[in-house]
Amino acid sequence: MKKIKIGFAPTRRSIFSAPDAIKFSNLTRDKLNELGVEFVDIKDINEEGLLYDDAERIKIAAKFKAEGVDGLFFPHCNFGTEYEVARLAKELNVPVLLWGPRDERPDENGIRLRDSQCGLFATGKVLRRFRVPFTYLTNCRLDDPEFARGIKDFLAVCNVVKVFRNTRILQIAPRPFDFWSTMCNEGELLERFNIQLAPIPMPELTEAIKKAKEEGVEVNHVVQYCRDNMCVNVPGNEDEVLENVAALKVAMKSLAAKYGCNAIAIQCWNALQGEIGIMPCAANSLLNEEGIPVVCETDIHGAITAVMVEAATLDDTRSFFADWTVRHPDNENGELLQHCGPWPISVAKDKPTIEKPLVFDYPGSVAAEAKHGDMTLARFDGDNGEYSLLLGNAKGIEGPYTKGTYVWVEVDNLKRLEDKLVCGPYIHHCVGIHKDVVPVLYEACKYIGVAPDLYDPIEEEVKAYIRGE
Repeated sequence: MKKIKIGFAPTRRSIFSAPDAIKFSNLTRDKLNELGVEFVDIKDINEEGLLYDDAERIKIAAKFKAEGVDGLFFPHCNFGTEYEVARLAKELNVPVLLWGPRDERPDENGIRLRDSQCGLFATGKVLRRFRVPFTYLTNCRLDDPEFARGIKDFLAVCNVVKVFRNTRILQIAPRPFDFWSTMCNEGELLERFNIQLAPIPMPELTEAIKKAKEEGVEVNHVVQYCRDNMCVNVPGNEDEVLENVAALKVAMKSLAAKYGCNAIAIQCWNALQGEIGIMPCAANSLLNEEGIPVVCETDIHGAITAVMVEAATLDDTRSFFADWTVRHPDNENGELLQHCGPWPISVAKDKPTIEKPLVFDYPGSVAAEAKHGDMTLARFDGDNGEYSLLLGNAKGIEGPYTKGTYVWVEVDNLKRLEDKLVCGPYIHHCVGIHKDVVPVLYEACKYIGVAPDLYDPIEEEVKAYIRGE
């Protein structure tokens, strides 16, 4: 699981108890250490280790920038100094988590030491004035389950934002002519989101494949991995097919590293088949298993979706890129998710098979039914200058056998989902993952300027989960 580093800036206000604020800041430090959270502390900035002074806030900002924090955590250990929180958050421009410990009962003289909840109300208002988006973790005790869950989810939100803002996609050849639905606005993606493309022509890929074969060692390792983890059903030329699959995998990985890319979108048909004689699906599957998302038909928005969805799990679960294809023959809310074979091995219910696909006369596709269970389905997309993230839940169900990598899924209301897919801005592609990351993706959207679009009316349920209910 990826480590995310947060800036820890507990805050207090002078008119409330400083000793109590110090006590609760240290208790919070202990809890973060217990949870295994990596954080940058401010105990070296002042003897209290608390944020409340503007001159020290400047030093804290410099330290957090130097350490490259991915998010900010502001425990309100007494009331807190709201304008210092807002100034620091505005300068750092990373996700912000607000929380304060539950206040104790007033003492026998009616004295209250902290009023942490009251300070949270003030800070939320000032952050809005500064136009700083933030995440709120409900006012709870350190040992309440809501605290641990909220911290973990916030780390995942930070990861989504970090990955999204630093995505660079290796685009292998232009989109297939027939796929007008996968066109994208490269300049707008860069201008609005800092998402970069690294386009290369098909000959650069074939040269990298040739080089991989000449060097041989890594290709041989990949061939053996395929034999150990996949069945092979390509009679007559198995060795040649596996060598081509392995060389393509090695070539794409090397090109992604060369151009500093964290995802790949490939023109998977039909020029590639004429050049190397295979479908790229098995090679895509191998890279997807390693956590380098590869999507088909040069679908740039699909690649963006894949990196977001995997980031929402802190990169501990692999995703799969699929077509919405046909409705289930017996289940009114069932749908077939399928593609020629790019899905990672860990998604498969049983050992996958390298073979020929349904509609192409070339080997190199993969056949496997995916595991059932609960899933998140998502699609980042946009047109006419507006971008949104379609997301919701589904579960795998039984259905007829079909070719390629596939799974039948059931959603709450397929007609409602179908209407969103047709009316847009979405297309027939989505990304699935065997985890419920809907709340994390929903929350991440507020930081990246993308509208969350839930295909079921569950927004209040998602908000309630985020609140800790």
